[in-house]
Amino acid sequence: MVVLFTLGYFYPLFGILGRIGLLALSVLFITDILLLYLPTATLEAGRSVPQRLSNGDQNQIGLKVTNHYPFACSVRVIDELPYQFQVRDHRIDLMLDARSTKELFYQLRPTERGEYQFGRLNCYGHTPLRLVRRRHTYDEDHTVPVYPSFLQMRKFEIYAISNRLTDLGVKKIRRVGHTMEFDQIREYVPGDDYRSINWKATARRGDLMVNQYRDERSQQVYNLLDLGRVMKMPFEGLKLLDYAINTSLVISNISLIKQDRAGLVTFADTPRTVVAAQGRRTHIYKIQEALYNVETDFRESSFEKLYILLKNTVRQRSLLLLYTNFETLSSMRRQLPYLQKIASDHLLVTIFFKNTELDALLEMEPENDEQIYIKTIAEKFAYEKREIVKELNRHGIQTILTPPRELAVETINKYLELKARGLI
Repeated sequence: MVVLFTLGYFYPLFGILGRIGLLALSVLFITDILLLYLPTATLEAGRSVPQRLSNGDQNQIGLKVTNHYPFACSVRVIDELPYQFQVRDHRIDLMLDARSTKELFYQLRPTERGEYQFGRLNCYGHTPLRLVRRRHTYDEDHTVPVYPSFLQMRKFEIYAISNRLTDLGVKKIRRVGHTMEFDQIREYVPGDDYRSINWKATARRGDLMVNQYRDERSQQVYNLLDLGRVMKMPFEGLKLLDYAINTSLVISNISLIKQDRAGLVTFADTPRTVVAAQGRRTHIYKIQEALYNVETDFRESSFEKLYILLKNTVRQRSLLLLYTNFETLSSMRRQLPYLQKIASDHLLVTIFFKNTELDALLEMEPENDEQIYIKTIAEKFAYEKREIVKELNRHGIQTILTPPRELAVETINKYLELKARGLI
């Protein structure tokens, strides 16, 4: 258009064409405005958010957009996400036919527990002329709590109920011997152990009858969460504490399914939360609420106060799963006397984490002095982790050294192993 008016200064014909083009563009512009601002037509949008989100998992958010215009409309949806995601350009483009509705979904992965505030929902629509864009704003404010990973908990629960935990990497543990907790007397079937035959019942019935035993139940399983500074280390967006919290929820639910009793203790420089072990299935919700607001701090954790707390509150021999993180052999030895005292009263499993970022350094072929130094330090840290495991095992303390992403599977494996060996 500018070119036509420029040429029209020298050649009048181009000036006439420019004025005609400007008039046509003005007519189209006004027509586009009238179409977009029809009093009887508009865009309508809404957001569908779950009542709560699962920390560390992909959560589905739904959008529903309706076009009430009598023509096809191109729409850009900009959703104001909670500030925790630090995303300011979340937009979705779509085309809607005349008087049609479309549902669309996107995924969000929160990495912090707490309340998340969704803001407004903004829709920008324009006609096929694409000269004017109209904004439609909807006050779709939602405040949604983010809880420990209940999606992971439900996944393991479904596989546990259907006896398919091996599909998730949980090992199939062979029972050593059999438990002595009596369940019932039933008829003999081929393959039953002859040593389980109940001769008195056999004499009364005239058929072979056997005693059936079951896994021991109502054993206490406590998750002990260290809230000290060692659990602040991040891995794939989550702190080590969040991995421990998610796994605590999973193992508590599995133990309740196995008809054991689940409890929780959190501690740092002082004891923080104590949830007494119970065997009701609804007890998992109490544990989940207790884990919702748990946070780390920068203080040194006191294992001495943890021992005193357990001595006074957990009187029955229990399985204690202690989630902490020892980086050096000296830091573990400072706490070893208290760990030994706890292990004398209970079955203690100390769980700490591999630094998986060191793996790349350990596999690196150094090319200069700096890389040689870095690899040497990495090997030292890896060596100390292995020595910590050996030292704890020498003092009769069970250990799990695992990458954070495999924590849940490794902990379930250890729990099932200890039950199979009858150590709890």
